[in-house]
Amino acid sequence: MNQSTFTVKQISKMAGVTPRTLHHYDEIGLLKPSRIGDNGYRYYGEEALLKLQQILFYRELDFPLNDIKKIIGRRDFDVLGALQSHKDALQKQAARLNRLLVTVDNTIHHLKGEKIMSQKDLFEGFSEEEQEKYALEAEQLYDPETVRESNRKWKAYSPAKKEAILVEGRQVYLDMIAAMPKGASSNEAQAIVERWRKHMDYFWTPNLNQLLALSNGYNDDPKFKANFDKMHLQLAEFMREAVKVYVVGKKK
Repeated sequence: MNQSTFTVKQISKMAGVTPRTLHHYDEIGLLKPSRIGDNGYRYYGEEALLKLQQILFYRELDFPLNDIKKIIGRRDFDVLGALQSHKDALQKQAARLNRLLVTVDNTIHHLKGEKIMSQKDLFEGFSEEEQEKYALEAEQLYDPETVRESNRKWKAYSPAKKEAILVEGRQVYLDMIAAMPKGASSNEAQAIVERWRKHMDYFWTPNLNQLLALSNGYNDDPKFKANFDKMHLQLAEFMREAVKVYVVGKKK
C-alpha cells in the first residue's frame, strides 16, 4: 500500500461506510484521521486505513463500538494476530452459512415436493447458540432486566432440558404450518398460539401487547422474517394474524 492520503469522501467510497460514520468514529476517538488539512478536511493514511479495516472486521463480528475501541486501543494490540482471529471466526461463520444455504435449498425442494425432509432436517445448520439467540432477540425490545433474567433462566437449564425446549419450539411452528390451511382463527391455530405463548415462559412471560409486538416483529424484522421464510414463506404473516385473533379474544 502506498503512502497516499485519502479524504472522507474517498474512504467512504472505498470502504463502503458513510461519511457520517467516519465523522462519528472520529468524534468518539475510535478512528482519528492521520491529519487535518488547512482546509479543515480530514485525511487518512495507511495506518488509519488498516485501523478502519480492523474496526469493520470487528463490526462484522457484531462487536460493540466501545469494545472495539478498547481492543484496538491497547498498546499490545497485535494486528497480525487479530487478522488470524478474524480469519478463524469468519471461516466458522462461512461454514455455518454454507450449511444454512444447503438447508434452504433442501427446503425449497421439499416444498416443491421434490424431496422429503425430516423435522430435524428443517433446522440443520442452526446451532443451540443460534436458537437461543433467536429466541431471546425479542426480549431486547424491552428492558435490560428482562434480558438478564431470561439469560439466567436459560443458563440454569440442563443440556437435556435445553434440547427439549428447542424441540418443543420447533414443533410449535411445524404444527402451525400444518394448521395454516384451516385459517388463523381456527380452533387448531388458536390452540397452537396458546402453546406458543406458554412456550415463551421458558424464557420470559410477555403480556398480550408484547405478544402482538413479537408477532409483528416476525414480519418487520428482516432476521426474524428470514428465519420464518426458511420454514414457510407465509408462516410469519400467518403467525401475526393468528396472534392478533388470540389477543383480541383474550382482551374481550
